[in-house]
Amino acid sequence: MRIDAGLGVEARSIDYVPAAERHGKVIDHGKFWFLSNFQFYSIALGFIGPSMQLSFAFTVLAAVLGVLSGTLFTAFHASQGPELGLPQMIQSRAQFGYRGVIIPLFGSLFTFVGFNVVDTILISQGLHGVFGWNEMLLCVLLAIGGAAIAIYGYDWLHIVFRLLFWISLPLYLALSIAIGDGRIQPKLPTHAGFEWVAFAAQFTASFAYNITYAPCVSDYTRYLPKAARPAGLVASVYGGASVSALWLIVIGAWMGSYLGESDSLVGLAVGGDEIFAHFGTVLALVSAVALAATMGLNAYSAMLTVLTSIDSFVPIRPTRRVRVVTILAVMAIWFGIAIALNSNGLTALYASLSLALYLLLPWTAVNLMDYFFVRRGQYRIQDLFYATGIYGAWGWRGISAYGVGFLASVPFFVLTGYYEGPIAKAIGGVDISWAPGLLVSAFSYYALTRSLDLVREGVAVRSGAISA
Repeated sequence: MRIDAGLGVEARSIDYVPAAERHGKVIDHGKFWFLSNFQFYSIALGFIGPSMQLSFAFTVLAAVLGVLSGTLFTAFHASQGPELGLPQMIQSRAQFGYRGVIIPLFGSLFTFVGFNVVDTILISQGLHGVFGWNEMLLCVLLAIGGAAIAIYGYDWLHIVFRLLFWISLPLYLALSIAIGDGRIQPKLPTHAGFEWVAFAAQFTASFAYNITYAPCVSDYTRYLPKAARPAGLVASVYGGASVSALWLIVIGAWMGSYLGESDSLVGLAVGGDEIFAHFGTVLALVSAVALAATMGLNAYSAMLTVLTSIDSFVPIRPTRRVRVVTILAVMAIWFGIAIALNSNGLTALYASLSLALYLLLPWTAVNLMDYFFVRRGQYRIQDLFYATGIYGAWGWRGISAYGVGFLASVPFFVLTGYYEGPIAKAIGGVDISWAPGLLVSAFSYYALTRSLDLVREGVAVRSGAISA
């Protein structure tokens, strides 16, 4: 991968990436998204089924079905990056309008900031539990580290993720082999079997896991040369994000089923130390660092989301200074929330992140329907940067489809301790809101766009100085 400006601070943010600045290889993004899930957050997902008395085998089956289907959406978003050279949410102005895009921007910003809050708490508490380190100091270091990676930007994110990929891979291979050959012995018998509610819960969590990356995946693929093959890029992102998630979810399911663990970092430390002394503590530390690196990814995309939101109402020049100030502001927000939350507050935040996911699902349906089936990747790039362009200030078709899909999913919501929709309650508390959220939004948007004058748009796209 070519590194620009002597590994300096990235210059671009929400602006178009010209061909002369495109670099990197498709395979790099497989490793990038592999590492994004190759940390103990993924292991924790594997505890869901066993905690609800679902057997190891059925937990794995639900996870496989969920991850393999949910990751498809994120992978297809990846193909938009090299084709358009734009951040994901700038491209969404074509569906929602120059100002109307503020609606899905709210959900994406809440997700990026919320995950950094959760990651800060999980890492600081986990490392305190394993090593006894001061939690406040850890929160400060995590905030500084995440912000620094985001400030230096795209190339540095790839460097850090690639380094952690090669450090983490042999450690998790050793752990997996030790589990497979019996060196790590089960500590308790399992009496779990099949529970429909538990199976559905494990499936839904696994399905939703990679969709949270959907609003940001083309933020990173936009630097690839336009000649990058879409099919190869989709396969690379899909393989990287799904394989690592499934690998660690299975390890988590095994720990939850046979070791009786409920904390992923502790499980790594306990299980790994059975291979040889201190191996588990090293593995736990590396996994925590890998999760900390993803905080840089979240901060980077949060910056793009904030700048897109501001620019939609007050046009700005996307300079380096603006990037840095925005990242520091986002850092201050997640740090302040993280140190203010107690255990009850963290439970509330998890519920809020579920709501953020509900807000993202109709967006991903509208965006992908538009890109692959309505406009088929043909956009007038310059018109995405002002309200009087061919996409308008408020895209009523996208906003309407989004709203209909969101409302259709409300009866299926399960926000533990806050709200349980009537249909979810009727089927035993299972959250399948992802289905109406995706399907109703997608087909509503397709129906509404039958009145679009795509011929006129096509003429405008072909006449543009910059075209898709």
